[in-house]
Formats: sequence, structure tokens, C-alpha cells
Amino acid sequence: MKNIYNYLLRALGNKSSLVLATIVHTEKSAPQIPGASALFFSGGLLYGTLGGGILEADAQNRALDSLGKRKPLLYKLDLNSDISSEDGAICGGEATILIDPCPETHIDVFKSMNESISQGRPGVLATSINESRQKKVSLVRHWTEGEENSCVKSDILYEPYKKDIARSLEENKSCFIPMEEGRISASTEASYLFLEPVYPLPRLIIAGAGHIGRAFSHLAGLLDFEVTVIDDRPEFANKALLPDADHIIVGDMKNALQDISIGSNTYVVIVTRGHRGDADALRQCIGSEAAYIGMIGSSRKIGLMKEEFVRNRWATPDQWEQIYAPIGIDIDSKTVQEIAVSIAAQVVLVRHEKPNNEKRS
Repeated sequence: MKNIYNYLLRALGNKSSLVLATIVHTEKSAPQIPGASALFFSGGLLYGTLGGGILEADAQNRALDSLGKRKPLLYKLDLNSDISSEDGAICGGEATILIDPCPETHIDVFKSMNESISQGRPGVLATSINESRQKKVSLVRHWTEGEENSCVKSDILYEPYKKDIARSLEENKSCFIPMEEGRISASTEASYLFLEPVYPLPRLIIAGAGHIGRAFSHLAGLLDFEVTVIDDRPEFANKALLPDADHIIVGDMKNALQDISIGSNTYVVIVTRGHRGDADALRQCIGSEAAYIGMIGSSRKIGLMKEEFVRNRWATPDQWEQIYAPIGIDIDSKTVQEIAVSIAAQVVLVRHEKPNNEKRS
């Protein structure tokens, strides 16, 4: 899931009032998992999702109502309506949702998070939720980076939950924890700690901004990758044609890839306009730690390129066998869009197989 807080920081500069709604806990079946978030403004949904349907519509109504009151809200929504109900949800579970109509009060925390993530360092957003006996809710947020648990060092409140914070990060799983009664004041009825791990998105490099690269860039953005597209043609590599790309590099393929650090969280898709461009791109990343390297081409082209790479010692036979070529899952693709779908399916499959990732034939 893309980091909604990065979008929140940008949106706060354009919208006077925003409401952040987050699912913090679920029981049994629900349309989304804890950590799913959505941003609302006076016109309705701005970004993200809580799963749509009745749950999201109800959250939107409460979010818009909270805009005027400027008071956080924590509530449970029953999803156990009868199938004959026209208005109720029938998922069969229960969701606890946090409505924060004043996210700007924690802008420094979100900035610290964004700085960590942009530098490739994961962490946990810890939100203390305190509910008074009059049902008034107050929030305190901290960003703790990596295994250091920096917020624990700065606030004794979190000391008993140091292991929970580390576990949340290790398992990449949000947690909703009732806080110890001894830490609840006389005026407080209940306190909870919501732990939300946030990781840098996997990086996807698309070598080539032609029709396939453009179509795949759109899909990759929807699939929660940080997308970089490289091409030496400015008439192809531009924001108008690649609105979903996070980064666009106009320049020589070889030089551009040499300047990019390709690590175990990097996925490379090679779809340039010709054999030479594909070869230049592949030479820069073959043998790297990339989680995935795929290259477009017919079986004959792939066979000739393999001979060339091995003969010139640009790659060993074992290194070549780690390349997904021809690229994509065989779905009998005919159109550009179908080819992009086949590539997207293969990349997602590889992402889900990590860390025990072996090339599938």
C-alpha cells in the first residue's frame, strides 16, 4: 500500500482542512485490513480507500461531520447485517475506525516519517488514542525508525511496548493494543496504542517509455511500486504521457542506469525500442541484486542475445538464467495493454515470492 502520509504532506499545502480516516482494528471479515487509510475533504474522498461500500460511505459521513467539530473520533462499525438489509454491511465482522480531523497537528511526525522512507529506512508510526469518560478522543503520534525504537527513548509511555513495536516492524503488521490501566488517568476510560509499520515502496525501473512502458507504468503505480521510467526521447519521457511515474529520466540508458543503485528491493523491466537499447540496459543490471529483471523480445532474439552476452563475458550462463525473458506470464497477449498486464502479473508474483525467490519457468 502506498504511503498515504506522503500524499497527506503534499495535500496539506493545497487543502485548508483534511480528515484522515484509518481502520485500526478488525474482527473476523472486513473489507480492508488494519492500516487502510483514506483522506477526505469537504468535497468527499480525496485519496486512499477503506475498502469502499457501506464502511467507506459511513466513514466519509463521519469525517465530513468532524470537519466542523475538529474533534477526533474512534468508533466501531458492525458488519453483521442480514443479507436482506438494504443499508447494512454483511461482511460478517466488525471494524474499528479512527477519524482524525486535525492531521496537520502532527505534521512534524509525518515529515520525519517521509524523510526516513525517502532514504530507505522503514519504521513504525505509533498513535496513542485516549478516550475520556465523556467519549472525547485525543491523539498523540510518534515516528520510530527501524529497530532503534526512538520514540521509546523519548517517551516513557512507550517503554512497555518496545517489543510490540519491534514485532510490528518485523512482521510488517499493524497492531491495536489496549494500553495498561496504570497508564490511564482518572478522566480516561480507555487508551489504545495503534502501531503501523511503514516501509519504502519497492522500486520499479522501466527502461523504455514506448507504448508498453507507458501502459506498464500506469499499472505499476496502481500496484504500489515507486516507478522510474528512463528513455532518451523527451517526446516520450514526459509527465504528460507518464502521469503515474514517480520519476522520469531523459537520457542515455547506459549512463542513467549506472547512476541508479540496484538492490534487492529493485525490479527492472526492459522494454526499449530495439535490441541495442535492451542490451545496453541489461548489461547495467545483469548480475546485480535486483529482485526481478525482465526483458521483452521473441524467443529467437532472446537466444541470440544470450549467446552474445555469454560470448563477450558480459554474463555467465547462471546469471542469464535469472533473467525473465521473454518477459511476462503467457496469457496469449495480443495488445499493448495485454502485454503490460502479463508483465505486471509476473512482477507481482515475484514480489510475493520474496525472500525465497527462485526464477519460475
